[in-house]
Amino acid sequence: MTAEPSKFRGTNNPRHLRVIHALMVRPQTREHVDGVAGASNGPELIAELRRRGLEIPCDRVECIDRDGKEVKRGVYFLTRSDRTHLSRWLSKRNAGAGGAATGKGGKG
Repeated sequence: MTAEPSKFRGTNNPRHLRVIHALMVRPQTREHVDGVAGASNGPELIAELRRRGLEIPCDRVECIDRDGKEVKRGVYFLTRSDRTHLSRWLSKRNAGAGGAATGKGGKG
């Protein structure tokens, strides 16, 4: 499913950081990931985070769309392992010097 979820390699990409923050709060629908990221490519952003070492599974949840049809929407969530990797990464990141803890800068 993922390349190597054993270690999250981090990111400085502002879109990634916004999605990570949202996922740490609660599971997110694909549509909400788009809105949080500020882009219309949520599935690709999730794929990028997976390539960086997170699992971020997607559950398919039944719901009713605006036309009254029953559909299955994707809901992304962090695994316990994801949360552990993110906590370790954030601790190291926040312990870093200067602007490294701000999330500003390189594209990552």
